[in-house]
Amino acid sequence: MSERADRRTGTRAVRGDKLDQPQEQRASLLPRFDLSQEAFGVLSEKFARFMGTPGFLIGMTVFVSVWLAWNTFLPPEQQFDPRATNYTLLTLILSLQASYAAPLILLAQNRQADRDRVALEQDRARDERNLADTEFLTREVASLRIALREQATRDFVRSELRSLLEELEDRTLMRVRNEEPPTPQHTE
Repeated sequence: MSERADRRTGTRAVRGDKLDQPQEQRASLLPRFDLSQEAFGVLSEKFARFMGTPGFLIGMTVFVSVWLAWNTFLPPEQQFDPRATNYTLLTLILSLQASYAAPLILLAQNRQADRDRVALEQDRARDERNLADTEFLTREVASLRIALREQATRDFVRSELRSLLEELEDRTLMRVRNEEPPTPQHTE
């Protein structure tokens, strides 16, 4: 098989390679860790939460105190990070811890900000639905009120019936007054 150079990328392609098939994995010197972004994010959040606990702070204080006491008060032969060198090894360890802690804490904060943004969007959507439902119910109540204004209420119907009854009684009285009593007819 012949090789040809790709001018744009500077890589060489072997004729016969198919572009729709993935290339074979090459052996590497370092081991590969298959850690997804989600798994790494979860680990960074756990680490950030752990670093914010009283247990971590107390443990770190005890560790540094023992380190300083060991390298200050013990004989120089037993000191591994003497005061004379300004505790270089301790400074290096704390700097290394801080250099790893800061990005992991930032990653955890970014993940939390993403969760907060999603929760805020869901809250906003729920609030919009609630507002639409409330507006719909308000319109329905208003239309019911308008419809009820046109409906006869019980009191209105009673008052109308009373007035009709009074009118009938008045007519009956008038008819009775206007009519003469019937004359008795004698049949012999």
